Amino acid sequence: MELADKIRIALGNEPVDLLLKNAQLVNVFAGNVHEADIAVHQGLFIGFGDYPAKKTVDLKGRYIAPGLIDGHVHLESSMLDIPEFARNVLPLGTLAVVTDPHEIANVLGIDGVRYILDSSEGLPLRVFVMFPSCVPATAFETSGAELTHLDMEVFKDHARVLGLAEMMNYPGVLLGDPEVLAKIKVFGDKIKDGHAPGLSGKELCAYIIAGVGSDHECTTREEAEEKLRKGMRVMIREGSAAKNMETLLPLLQDNDSRNCFFVTDDLDPHDILEKGHINSLVKKAIRLGVHPVKALQMATINTASYFRLRGLGAILPGYHADFIVMDRLEDLSIVEVYAKGQKVAEHGSLLDPGHIIPEKKTLGSINVLWDKVGSLEVKAASERVNIIGVIPDQIVTKKIVDRARVVDGYLKSDVASDTLKIAVIERHKGTGNHAIALIRGFGLKNGALASSVAHDSHNIVVVGVEEKDMLAAAHEVARQGGGMAAAANGDILASLPLPIAGLMSDRPIHEVRTRLDELVHAAKNLGCTLEHPFATLSFMALTPIPEIKITDRGLFDSVNFRYLSLFL
Repeated sequence: MELADKIRIALGNEPVDLLLKNAQLVNVFAGNVHEADIAVHQGLFIGFGDYPAKKTVDLKGRYIAPGLIDGHVHLESSMLDIPEFARNVLPLGTLAVVTDPHEIANVLGIDGVRYILDSSEGLPLRVFVMFPSCVPATAFETSGAELTHLDMEVFKDHARVLGLAEMMNYPGVLLGDPEVLAKIKVFGDKIKDGHAPGLSGKELCAYIIAGVGSDHECTTREEAEEKLRKGMRVMIREGSAAKNMETLLPLLQDNDSRNCFFVTDDLDPHDILEKGHINSLVKKAIRLGVHPVKALQMATINTASYFRLRGLGAILPGYHADFIVMDRLEDLSIVEVYAKGQKVAEHGSLLDPGHIIPEKKTLGSINVLWDKVGSLEVKAASERVNIIGVIPDQIVTKKIVDRARVVDGYLKSDVASDTLKIAVIERHKGTGNHAIALIRGFGLKNGALASSVAHDSHNIVVVGVEEKDMLAAAHEVARQGGGMAAAANGDILASLPLPIAGLMSDRPIHEVRTRLDELVHAAKNLGCTLEHPFATLSFMALTPIPEIKITDRGLFDSVNFRYLSLFL
């Protein structure tokens, strides 16, 4: 619409497309709930009041709120292609996401970023992109691609590219690394997201001075409070692997909640189907004592304000008509979802599922030199070793020093102390690179688990009791073009193919969820004590997250950013 047309229609001089009468409007801008009649025309909210309308819907006192926004997600981590993801989160009230295609970029580079942008074009779900800042994440692992500041230049003015995604290389920022600073400069005054667990004091100030405006890695109230007081937006994360909401919500008692918002980072198909998406975070916050309006603000206007998403995040004249209708506010009982002024879902189901057609696409990315990988046997140089310590429901780990089990001079898993072998096998360039270490906290009594989802470079990661089962699971991952597998006694117990870059499925969510459930069931039958074993396994190679991780090049000290000897 031309400006003059908008003004004329807002004055009530022409009928609007839709008038929603007798609504209880959750006004996230004003911070309250009030009665309103709401006019919608050509996908925009036009005004409040009694307007002539082509169609009138009586909401009969139902609540209406803006569409929910996920402020930080890696869509690849849903293991669904983008249209299939949209089909499943739209009925849950998610109408916009801000994604960092960091995972697929580490596998396929520029082609991965283009895949995310192209496959999300024209969907009723608005997909915005933050350009990956760290591909590879560090120089301490073998990635499938490298993106420099020159690659970013091509995308900086794309309408749906909002800025620079999480700057994980905060040491590079603090040391003034020329390439890191060049990446920051490419995006000028656009948004730059942060990723700096535990950073504080003058180093935090320097990180903020560089232009970084947010962080989603806070794991304590004290850390979040310092970052908030120094001007950062705090993303409160509640995903499948990392759950920080209960720890961080007390932050809202003494601080302004406008600078906090909810993110998933990330949810797997099981959790999306069983718990929901951003709506589940809002509901949990309400259950934990947050006022419903404040909880909705943290899933709508707060997110839109930080990312400068003009016209999104609120129900106001001139804003996009993306909204949800609820029976009850206290439990966010969503009954209708509207995108761009059109009803797209009702009572948890899409009205026209065929409108969003998942594409069938394979992006091959498995190239392993198995002859060089060998048997995964390790000759013991000492009995004292560094061990990766798993912390349940967290992506951080702890470094443990203990005695290892050694048999005939070779390092072995020790079920009695829950100390298992873990390996990372390079899968991009056929180098044969691989590293073997020990990990404690999985609980496996038998068998092995393997996955090509291994943040951030996504090589094949495998944990297990016996080397033969570790190799069986890893070979199955490669055979199916990427994915996940569980093995025991040389047999494959369960598997999930992920043929899109070894990260995403081309199948419907229920099939993905069923196969993922079979994998988790197999893992638990093998003794695994973790709620999300494959999600946890995927983060054991994430070098920017303390304290100790493993890459295809060796055990890694994520506090001091250096390789670490397995043996002391």
